[in-house]
Amino acid sequence: MYKLEIELKRGHNLAVRDRGGSSDPYVKIRLANKDVFRSKTIHKNLNPVWDEKTTVIMDSLSEPLNIKVFDYDFGLQDDFMGSAYLYLESLETIPVTLVLKDPQYPCEDLGSLELAVTLTPKDSPIEERRDSTQSMRLSEMHRKSQLWRGIVNIALIEGRNLTPMDPNGLSDPYVKFRLGHQKYRSKTVQKTLSPQWREQFDLHLFEETGGVLEITVWDKDTGKRDDFIGRCQLALSALAKEQTHRLELPLEESRGFVVLLVTLTASAHVSIADLSVTPLDDPQERAEILKRYVGSTLSFSNVRDVGIVQVKVTRAEGLMAADVTGKSDPFCVLELNNDRLQTHTVYKNLSPEWNKVFTFNVKDIHSVLEVTVFDEDRDRSADFLGKVAIPLLHIRNGEQKSYTLKNKELTGPTKGVIYLEIDVVYNTVKAALRTVVPAEQKYIEEEPKVSKQLLQQNFNRVKKCVMVLISYGTYINSCFEWESAQRSIVSFLFVVVVWNFELYMLPLALLLLLAWNYVFSSSRDTADVQSLSFTPFSFRCQDSEPKGFMDKLYAIQDVFVSVQSALDEAASYGERIKNTINWTVPFLSWLAITALCVATVLLYLVPLRYIVLAWGVNKFTKKLRNPFMIDNNELLDFLSRVPSDVQVFHFISEDNIGLSTPLHSSA
Repeated sequence: MYKLEIELKRGHNLAVRDRGGSSDPYVKIRLANKDVFRSKTIHKNLNPVWDEKTTVIMDSLSEPLNIKVFDYDFGLQDDFMGSAYLYLESLETIPVTLVLKDPQYPCEDLGSLELAVTLTPKDSPIEERRDSTQSMRLSEMHRKSQLWRGIVNIALIEGRNLTPMDPNGLSDPYVKFRLGHQKYRSKTVQKTLSPQWREQFDLHLFEETGGVLEITVWDKDTGKRDDFIGRCQLALSALAKEQTHRLELPLEESRGFVVLLVTLTASAHVSIADLSVTPLDDPQERAEILKRYVGSTLSFSNVRDVGIVQVKVTRAEGLMAADVTGKSDPFCVLELNNDRLQTHTVYKNLSPEWNKVFTFNVKDIHSVLEVTVFDEDRDRSADFLGKVAIPLLHIRNGEQKSYTLKNKELTGPTKGVIYLEIDVVYNTVKAALRTVVPAEQKYIEEEPKVSKQLLQQNFNRVKKCVMVLISYGTYINSCFEWESAQRSIVSFLFVVVVWNFELYMLPLALLLLLAWNYVFSSSRDTADVQSLSFTPFSFRCQDSEPKGFMDKLYAIQDVFVSVQSALDEAASYGERIKNTINWTVPFLSWLAITALCVATVLLYLVPLRYIVLAWGVNKFTKKLRNPFMIDNNELLDFLSRVPSDVQVFHFISEDNIGLSTPLHSSA
């Protein structure tokens, strides 16, 4: 066995492949017809500097390395820029300059690559000395490569005058964004050439120069490959920070524009450190953090900066063996919405100790922290070992807990436990304000698939909600039938209420219902549904033109996916209303009580016509005051933060299974 260390330094006078007289080169290294390395992409540069290293383990020196250079084209096929072979004939450090050639045009000058190669036997003394510092170097490399230097907030507003791609003279456009390895896909707007997306999302800035934001526009086609409409690029280094830029970007290779609002801000709280260096354990730094969030409850500056969460990942025990040796190479990934950090890899161990502290910025207190353990594999994607999902509002500060790892769907346990200690500090006022704005979406949402089991499950959930409504109707009817004299007499007293009805009594009744459940619901059953809100949906009208068998098959699949999604949405909203009333998430129930108290007082003191007038003026002037405002419904945004029964099932066992050992009291 041999260990080959390759340092890709730079390229010289590479080939031009883009119309602007430049290229976006990256390098692929292949061994025995298999890719073993791909470099990062250097944009618009014919003399790129990579300074990247990789290590390849090989059992023979007879196979040469095939090194190829490509020009990156987002959304299109990458252009070939040349290749070269590296023949391994020495066990020394070799500075290498490879001349790139195209086998079809051998006389064309395609430039050169500069590398440094070190080849040693796998069990040599040099290798043994390096093993002692491997974990330290890997840990530092992971730490530096993950920390972002800033945040790009993007509001995708609209498209204008796009190219028609469908036979009806229209398109079904959506937009893909890419910044480094980060991707985001917008929703699809049906049958239009001037789509209104009105979406907002964040991407991370890892490069001090800002990087290049790549934007492509596509036409959605069911049952076949989507059509490419056009693309454009945005150099973030040209934008001033801490201010919003309104941009109309023309599409290359096509007509039309994409309208964006882009804001670059400095990095928020994000860090990776050893257990000896923790922000909340340092008295001075902890006091500053508490003053920033807890001590300034009336501050409305930067409402998106709700708080911070600190996660101590100490160790795991009893993990699943994923390798043929009976061991695993585990590492841990932490995700909070679209923020993602990970530990270093502990090799050949089923009870690894990471002893790392991660700090995230909290933009939504209703977010869920996902901690996933993987097994590292050199030649393929990492193997899943287990996962836990922890809502931030379920966290008790200062407690080290052992969490049983679950499967990918979070429906059942798998092998192993992980030990975490989590602290959350947040501003209550900002958290409440963020509750009634649209929640942050994942960069790339997985396409829904037809599932008979999921369809049956969602149908049963809706059926359960309907049966509870029927039982309520039966209960009310029993009051009229005088099946219980006491209950009927109390119900009869409501005639007095109806005679003196005022509008403020509606939120007051809901307020009393919440208070009743708070006092008397010591044993809450998450399976009982107290009320239901149906979300209407409709099927898309089919075109009258004849369709083939495959078109009909895809149409049936779309109908099943629509029904499945609609059942899930209807059941989820019914369960969320019930869980608000049942105090499943006390923070949200208290927030509902506060809103209902304010509504009761307003409706009692202010005449209804003034409230309707203020509401109408606000609705009619909203777009005049801010033409690029992202539309939202405060009530639906509030309900989206309440977990459904399925989500409660995913999270509830964390509090029941965890082993608690208090370390210090909450702030």
